Amino acid sequence: MNIGIVGSGYVGTTVAACLADFGHEVMTVDVDESTVTALNEGEAPVSEPDLGGLLDRYAGSTLWATTDYDDLVDFGAEVVFLALPTPANEDGSIDTTYVEAGAEALGEVLGDLDGYPTVVVKSTVTPGTTEDVVGPALERTSGLRVAEDFGLAMNPEFLREGSAVADFQNPDKLVFGTSDDGDRALDALEAVYAPILDAQDVPVVRTGLREAELIKYANNAFLAAKVSLINDIGNICKEFGVDAYEVADAIGLDDRISEQFLRSGAGWGGSCFPKDVSAIVAAAREQGYDPELLQAAIDVNDRQPQRMLDLMDQHVDVEGERVAVLGLAFKPHTDDVRNSRAIPIVEGLQERGADIIAYDPNPAAADNMRERFPDVEYLASPSPTLSGAHAVLIVTDWPEFSDLDREFDLMSERVVIDGRRVVDRREGITYEGLTWE
Repeated sequence: MNIGIVGSGYVGTTVAACLADFGHEVMTVDVDESTVTALNEGEAPVSEPDLGGLLDRYAGSTLWATTDYDDLVDFGAEVVFLALPTPANEDGSIDTTYVEAGAEALGEVLGDLDGYPTVVVKSTVTPGTTEDVVGPALERTSGLRVAEDFGLAMNPEFLREGSAVADFQNPDKLVFGTSDDGDRALDALEAVYAPILDAQDVPVVRTGLREAELIKYANNAFLAAKVSLINDIGNICKEFGVDAYEVADAIGLDDRISEQFLRSGAGWGGSCFPKDVSAIVAAAREQGYDPELLQAAIDVNDRQPQRMLDLMDQHVDVEGERVAVLGLAFKPHTDDVRNSRAIPIVEGLQERGADIIAYDPNPAAADNMRERFPDVEYLASPSPTLSGAHAVLIVTDWPEFSDLDREFDLMSERVVIDGRRVVDRREGITYEGLTWE
């Protein structure tokens, strides 16, 4: 199939590369010329394992990028995905500006596409957005009608940063939300994913547009709430001097709970959980329902970095002193610092007047954090970062950090606040786990 993708960010680029790997021909459209140039040269605009290799293999042969929507016509796009950002407003609701603008621009050329093209929303949007915002925007500029002249579908993504390519190629489920146009939009989605469906026994949820939209939010809200719940239990364990990880290992044996997402620690960040949980809370409140449990999950998560700082305060006064922060990306194997737990940690250290030195194994993560905190000193390895420090806060569970040992001997005061349980307790350091003794 010939597949168009509007938006070449994290999701759009991953989807484009993986669909090319499935044997489709793919054209992405993005307003950023530097991104388009990078893609056409086979370079990934985002840091993600295995993505660069796919782009290098298919760029210029079965994958192209452009800034011009008209190119989709000559390309002969049969299905076009909208993979555009939906950033959060101040009240937590989503900003659909980019999605609506992309739909309007696509609508300008929609009537020139052959046959019955299908537009698929890949962006994470609250229930009603696809039919109440995207559909009308497409109709407004195309003069066409949904379910008569073109198909409209919703296909949420479940990609984790750091394993997005593997997640797309080996999904836990596929969700196909379609409008009332018979089976044509559904058939288009089935054709797009035929290489997966033919090779794997993947559960497929065939449902309506609003259900598909909400499934993504329910998925992330449930996982985020599970993390906050184990963190709350971990905080209780800390008060009783109980090993939270032994407790988690035991309850994880119950198949109603499972062992996944039971590692207590500094909490969740990134581009999905914080935005999605806040968005569904805001959307529910707009409908007149207050989701107190999900709000509590947000509150617990927001408190975890402060708990790390409080533990540090019990052992050392850092005013005017050197303090190390290990881990800036919100999770290992990425350069994404959006909603990283390191942000409130650094802010708290600044309020305490500390001299902050930071390190992340991904240099791009340090570059991204430097834009927000230009006064922090960013170093290239752990040893000089720890040298002379009065305390270190470990925020991200990079595997490299578990190998640290004698590097802590370089510290002036060997106070180690471990937010991810990646360091072994040993003599010679003052060790504090966030939710464990």
